[in-house]
Amino acid sequence: MQNKIILVGYMGTGKSAIGKKLAKVLGIDFIDLDHYIEEKEEQEITTIFEKKGELYFRKVEKKYSEQLLSSNYNFILATGGGTPCYYNNMKFINEKSISFFINTPLNILVERLAKNKNQRPLIKHLNNDELMEFIAKHLFERNQFYQEANYAITNNTTVNDAVKEIIKLLNSTTIH
Repeated sequence: MQNKIILVGYMGTGKSAIGKKLAKVLGIDFIDLDHYIEEKEEQEITTIFEKKGELYFRKVEKKYSEQLLSSNYNFILATGGGTPCYYNNMKFINEKSISFFINTPLNILVERLAKNKNQRPLIKHLNNDELMEFIAKHLFERNQFYQEANYAITNNTTVNDAVKEIIKLLNSTTIH
């Protein structure tokens, strides 16, 4: 089996929850890219956005994701929602791993993100009425990158169901 499994998708799709559970089931490590960046940069993502801007963040995001993907280390990586959309990140992800697009319906995303938007630099300034429009527009822009993933699953049920679906795909004969 491929030793790197990468989960891509919009913020709030459940990449981290699915990744943690999948890692436990498969017996390999889980890495949340945003948390990894926070450790390496010694500051929170929101602080990086505020003090150094999104462009700086996207550069370090690329740097750290490439370091991880180029390693001989086995893991499951949950990317940030924008990771696949910048530079050649999605191409590099697909060259170095098996990627899964975690697709979650808009209404579920809005419900989830409204609850914790203060921890999300891109949406914390929006009121709840603006949130759906922002997410819908963002999804439209980013979807082409997410669709480049090797596989797509729809996460509209439970974390356990999503993990079972990924394991089923990993065990299928179509994966080399």
